[in-house]
Amino acid sequence: MKLSQEERKTLKGQGILSCRDGEHFAVRVITGNGVMTAKEVEAVSKAAATFGAGKVAFTSRLTVEIMDVPHENLSGLLDALHEAGLETGGTGAKVRPVVACKGTYCVFGLCDTQGLAQEIHDTFYKGWRAAKLPHKFKIAVGGCPNNCMKPDLNDVGLIGARMPRVNLDVCRGCKKCAVEPVCAPQSARLADGKMHIDSAKCVMCGKCIAKCPFGAIETQQEGFRIYIGGRWGKARRVGDRLPGIYTRDEALEMIEKVLLYFKKTAFAGERLGAMIDRVGFETVAAALEGNALLAERDEILAAPIQTRV
Repeated sequence: MKLSQEERKTLKGQGILSCRDGEHFAVRVITGNGVMTAKEVEAVSKAAATFGAGKVAFTSRLTVEIMDVPHENLSGLLDALHEAGLETGGTGAKVRPVVACKGTYCVFGLCDTQGLAQEIHDTFYKGWRAAKLPHKFKIAVGGCPNNCMKPDLNDVGLIGARMPRVNLDVCRGCKKCAVEPVCAPQSARLADGKMHIDSAKCVMCGKCIAKCPFGAIETQQEGFRIYIGGRWGKARRVGDRLPGIYTRDEALEMIEKVLLYFKKTAFAGERLGAMIDRVGFETVAAALEGNALLAERDEILAAPIQTRV
């Protein structure tokens, strides 16, 4: 079978990737938030057995690839997937499939990670499919500081956070404190007969909140910490944290601002992290304040991608 590079590129844009032998393909099935229903899993399984080699692989972006599909079976496979309400894709210089940890159901979860990921998927993966970006753009949602989903190694990473506050009027300075033992980073400590929280050590996991039987530890603020410019792979970069804690709506708005600034400022082939290193994090953070980028939205999306001189 002879396919031109242009034909393979077109297939890749549909989430159909050439295998090493050049004769077979892996078809990437998208999940909005890493969750599939039993019927969807059944449909993928049946399609893999009917049109492929009966195997599926799970990717780091929480998509499912049906393996070893011959070219002549691609049309039938896509029809079967579409009948089951499933879609393929997830490639190119666009917003990539959103990943989320199981924080929605996890005992450590501080937020509905899967619900938020689905909203991000609908708003940016689907809503921005027509927008060509300078490079791929990855988004991850983590439910707590355990960082299972490695959000800070994505272009935008959200991490659930719950900031505690000590009510000194209530704290009794108990000889056997109920709070100290649950604080893994040892940021909550008794000193001079009162509880104190070292903000430099606190990871905002929220475990200390409600542990005091007298209610000395309260919630001061909860929401999301946001990291931008992370990446993994050959050139690993830990994302820079934007100051503050963001509500769900504020986090969604910030994702849009980052995307707009990336589209406006980055060169073709430049990842967000590389652009931040070139421009400077302080400059980027300042540009993300206010609503100027949102006001320029249509103009930014209509403009061509910059190329290096």
